[in-house]
Amino acid sequence: MISLRDIALALTGVSMLLSLSTASYAASFDCEAKTLQPDEKAICDIRTLNDADVKMVTTFDLLSGLMAMGARGTLQDEQTAWLKKRQACGADTSCIKAAYDERLLQLDSTYKKINRPL
Repeated sequence: MISLRDIALALTGVSMLLSLSTASYAASFDCEAKTLQPDEKAICDIRTLNDADVKMVTTFDLLSGLMAMGARGTLQDEQTAWLKKRQACGADTSCIKAAYDERLLQLDSTYKKINRPL
């Protein structure tokens, strides 16, 4: 059985290949913007954090498409709360990495709880 994590990894690889020929972007924001926050600057500067951003956004988008409208709203609220937590890390790269690791675990857990036909 293919897991959401496998799908996200595949899409991350495709996204990374596509990004080689484009301007500097993380998955969720423009790295060339003049108003980047400290956490965003760190994500743009450090490839592993950028990759984590790509994976998180890809996973979030996939989950959003699988959920009913009410659950999708809850997922969005959780994402907004998580973003505030990531922003509170400032430029602390270990804090940012921990935030992504935690969020990806939460998204994986959410995926496992989705009812699907056998």
